Amino acid sequence: MNTDLTGKTALVCGSTQGIGKATAEELARMGANVVLLARNEEKLIEVKNQLDRSKGQEHFHLKADFNFPPEVRLKVESFIEEMMPIDILVNNTGGPAGGMAIDAKVEEYVHAFNMHLISNQILAQAVVPNMKKKGWGRIVNVISTSVKQPLSGLGVSNTIRGAVANWAKTLSNELGEYGITVNNVLPGATNTIRLQQIIENKANKSGQSEGQVADTMTSQVPMKRFAAPEEIANGIAFLVSPAASYINGINLPIDGGRTKSL
Repeated sequence: MNTDLTGKTALVCGSTQGIGKATAEELARMGANVVLLARNEEKLIEVKNQLDRSKGQEHFHLKADFNFPPEVRLKVESFIEEMMPIDILVNNTGGPAGGMAIDAKVEEYVHAFNMHLISNQILAQAVVPNMKKKGWGRIVNVISTSVKQPLSGLGVSNTIRGAVANWAKTLSNELGEYGITVNNVLPGATNTIRLQQIIENKANKSGQSEGQVADTMTSQVPMKRFAAPEEIANGIAFLVSPAASYINGINLPIDGGRTKSL
């Protein structure tokens, strides 16, 4: 099975921690040049310096904030024009704040839409022209299992994640003939800073301890534990590899079996 990414360049968003960082590390081990994108330059440099270079890879970082989509567009388009095209795009952004859908302000929906779907669209428009020229490309969107089964207390996230999933499915139909695949990875509860925030919020609202909340959450997973970021990264790495050349337009849950729908 061919999973070699030597000579490919991957842009990984949100790559200073959690799933994004684990993905960047794995793609570098597979031979890719990795372009890290996040808003904390100190952390970007730290992660970049740790990436594998054993196959002659070059690694780069772009400081940009998804709160400002035009800034993201400028940074990525400038990199492509001045340095090299992008072969692999991993869209990964921290989720919206929790809360009931009915209680969310309209501004929260607009902000989340810009952070996720609009930023994804900007990045896709930046990288796809060169992918078409090469006849090869990979786009993977890190979303959520809420695409298949909405999660309680995450009203805005459920809504926007669903929009991103349908956007991606549409793109997969449009770009498949050019050798470009577009797929979604749906992580379950993963041991990241984001998960810790969710646990803290639930504990504050319920009066339970954080340990009790975590135990309740893991009890709902057939494997009885949270995922490690590296386990999500492994799924992403396969989908962007040459081995996944005929996998297109799918939602891949990596959740230990928690999602009850097919």
